[in-house]
Amino acid sequence: MSESEKLDDLDSKVLEIHTDHLPALNADDALLAELGYKAEFKREFSVSSIMVMSMGCVGHFDFLIPSCVGIGGHVGMVWGWLIPCFPVMTVALSMAELASSMPTSAGLYYFSAKLAPPRWAPLASWITGWANVTGQVTLVCSIDFTCAQMITSAITVATDGATVLGAGPTYGILLAILVLHGLVCSAATSTLARLNLFYVVVNVGTTIAAIITLLVCSGDKKVSTRDAFTLFENNTGWTNNGWAFLLAFTAPMWTLTGYDSAAHISEEVAGAARSAPTAILLGVAGTQILGWLLLIAASFATASVTDLLATNLPLPMGQLFLNVLGKKGMLAIWSLIIVVQFVTGAAQGVDASRVVFAFARDNALPGSRWWKHVNSRTQTPVNAVWFVMGCAALCGLLGFSTAALSSLAGASVIGLYVSYAAPIFLRITYGRHKLIPGVFTLGKWYMPIGIVAVTWVSFIVVLLFFPASQTTTAQDMNYAVAIIMGVFTFASLSWVLSAHKWFNGPIKTINDPTQSENSKESAY
Repeated sequence: MSESEKLDDLDSKVLEIHTDHLPALNADDALLAELGYKAEFKREFSVSSIMVMSMGCVGHFDFLIPSCVGIGGHVGMVWGWLIPCFPVMTVALSMAELASSMPTSAGLYYFSAKLAPPRWAPLASWITGWANVTGQVTLVCSIDFTCAQMITSAITVATDGATVLGAGPTYGILLAILVLHGLVCSAATSTLARLNLFYVVVNVGTTIAAIITLLVCSGDKKVSTRDAFTLFENNTGWTNNGWAFLLAFTAPMWTLTGYDSAAHISEEVAGAARSAPTAILLGVAGTQILGWLLLIAASFATASVTDLLATNLPLPMGQLFLNVLGKKGMLAIWSLIIVVQFVTGAAQGVDASRVVFAFARDNALPGSRWWKHVNSRTQTPVNAVWFVMGCAALCGLLGFSTAALSSLAGASVIGLYVSYAAPIFLRITYGRHKLIPGVFTLGKWYMPIGIVAVTWVSFIVVLLFFPASQTTTAQDMNYAVAIIMGVFTFASLSWVLSAHKWFNGPIKTINDPTQSENSKESAY
């Protein structure tokens, strides 16, 4: 029997275990009904579509070069990226196993509820859900604000420095981008699936073009191979070089997020028990490989780290392309990078809207009855889309402070990775024997992989709270702790004062599991 036939046989057995008493529904909707939810969406995403979306949510490389260079120079770029890739993959593997077993848009907070002790399941679900929503919304803002900065950088270069837009115009561009993303993310599932083909061509194509361009056009100005891989420069403000190198691990974490999108889109894809884990793993692996190659190329092309960091452009990456390609060449490749950033923001907007919809479906958000509504024409959660864009616009006000904006990126990573680690921790503790394996399973390796994943998240979250410099002022403080604690204080007070009385975790939205597929055509 071939490997493919073995997987098909395992797939059918898993679905039979889950859904042998649900004959009226197809396999995906039957499994969803077994998990407690009525099918709300059309399943028009293919495995390739959600893999592209997963990679789109993960692969925002724009932030990498300035952050890695600023922390560790060439070593920060090359090894500050590669080393975190290995523990991040353990997080992705653990998440893929959970998504295969429980393919629902609720995703992480649903996993926590099902793996926690019954007494603590609602609280575990509540904490995981709020952490994930926080990370999702702030990540949309971070991606789109960076897109706005890219546009202002292009304007500055095009006008030879005559036009330098400040925080106000940049925020205006952010609002325009958010409106456009709101319109795109409100489209029907079939439209979003087709757009994903455009995403992959633009994203992967532009990244490969940038790699080749940096290596070829830097010519004799390239640094030596030795310097490209081993030259360490401590630009952090911390006197200890070892600590500065550890801080380099935080830079790629902003890019290596969002791969939970495949789990949140699982109610819109056929063969979700197999498609979701496949998309998670391929999306992360593809991003890790492309990201490392891009940073190696950038390391070779960076003749002077000091000059790069001294740029007047909002993003030092723009200065790198300007140094290597000149004005016209820079604007050409930069235009494509802006498009990549835009489609990445759109992919993240879809992901975030599904998280908000699912959490509202379980009545966990203020105004849930509005945010859980599914548009009858597009059969997508349009209200949740605009909730995300509105919250991202509010978060964008932090852009009037450089320190606050940088902290927002850190807050998004912290929120997302806390929500990633929570169900994995429960899986390797109380939930060791509670998980019904899906098509993709880690077998006996779930325990060591899960331990590495939780340990890594605990380590990197602590690093993300530290400021960039050993001596800080109000202008360069890391306010990620304030952002995260603000959200968790709100969530905690809500739980203590009210939510513990009525929030019992995921709510079943299907009473008769044998109802026909036509039920999903009605708005919820």
